[in-house]
Amino acid sequence: MIVRPHLHWFRLLFVWRGSVLPYILTRLLPVLAVSVASVLSQDWWMSAHAASALSIPPFTLMGVALAIFLGFRNSVSYDRYWEARKQWGNLLIAARSLTREVASFAPEATELQRRVARTLGAFAYALKHQLRSTDPRVDLACRLDADVLEQVCAARFPPSALLLCLARDIATAQKAGQISDLQLQALDRNLNLLTEASGACERIANTPIPYTYRVLMNRTVVVYCLLLPIGLSTSIGWLTALVAPFIAYTFLALDVIGEQIEEPFGKEPNDLALASMCHGIEVSVCELVGETPRGTAPEVVDYVVT
Repeated sequence: MIVRPHLHWFRLLFVWRGSVLPYILTRLLPVLAVSVASVLSQDWWMSAHAASALSIPPFTLMGVALAIFLGFRNSVSYDRYWEARKQWGNLLIAARSLTREVASFAPEATELQRRVARTLGAFAYALKHQLRSTDPRVDLACRLDADVLEQVCAARFPPSALLLCLARDIATAQKAGQISDLQLQALDRNLNLLTEASGACERIANTPIPYTYRVLMNRTVVVYCLLLPIGLSTSIGWLTALVAPFIAYTFLALDVIGEQIEEPFGKEPNDLALASMCHGIEVSVCELVGETPRGTAPEVVDYVVT
């Protein structure tokens, strides 16, 4: 996620870090080359093939339709991004509620409280690694006991295994008389909320936007941007080399932004800062029971936090 202060509008014109321009620069260069070639060959083409010369009106109609399609695609991508952010917000709420209830229902069971806080922190990091398909062992080793660590790392879905450990710890406390049956039901509701949030995140990660839709949008945008200079050159001459790349920048940037945010759990600059959110969850639950967080906040590098 890009984190930087608000800049003056004039300085925003020259922002490089956080812009999608580095991703599309190699795509803009062919548009510029076609623009120059179109202007240089304009006189020859008009004299030899005047009947088949392109003009601006067809590109105006195609541009409006393309803008609508790109807007729809970006709306779908942002819905996925916002849904993912809401689920991590629900995860934070459920983790805090569960820790608060354990601390209030069993005030004397300090070891249980601290174990719950550590396990919830481990759960957040395990979910982050599962969504990003990375190894969670390093983040879990400092939060879990050795026997629990091996059991969780051997599981296909480590977050679910950690929730099972939480449920077992709470059930053991209930059998020992530290938690009543009614209190157990309240705790179980928050465990279910954690399960729902993690399941919703897995659904988003495992159900991308159909690939054929992405191929269609990419082909349409590229072909439109390469043909546009041919139509503009007959009307505005050398200004084509300025106007065509700028219009192409707009369409290509929208296409790239849609690609980046449609997978909100990735590591690109515009994706969710999962490591930062995991640290926030761990700090908030540990603070409730007086436990020391096992990790540190991720650093912001070049205005980007992961």
